[in-house]
Amino acid sequence: MNKFFDTTKPYSDLVGRVLIAALFVLSGWGKISAYAATQGYMQSAGVPGALLPLVILTELGGGLAIVFGLYTRVVALLLAGFAIITGFVFHGGSDQVSQIMLLKNIGLAGGFLFLVANGAGKLSLDGLFSKK
Repeated sequence: MNKFFDTTKPYSDLVGRVLIAALFVLSGWGKISAYAATQGYMQSAGVPGALLPLVILTELGGGLAIVFGLYTRVVALLLAGFAIITGFVFHGGSDQVSQIMLLKNIGLAGGFLFLVANGAGKLSLDGLFSKK
């Protein structure tokens, strides 16, 4: 059974990176298309709307870096912190939906920490560059 997992590891690493990053890529893109509304939402939570370009860069740029496996460990560490901070800032309420959203962010942070520990794998730009 271990041979199966060893053989499929590069592909599961790639699919795992795509799945964990999808939320960030889609969310970052969505913030671009709903820029003013997103700024308003941020400001309603006490976060300056002027930070929105940085948020978009973090979500979209960081998500794409994870998908392609570029600077994976550093980017994953930053996204883990981002997920935890935004979870508490935007989903720190006591209602059930807020609690579920907070736990989603904490779970994402856990997935990113696995990337910090294990790297992107063979099918990544990090893997390609490490061969040179």
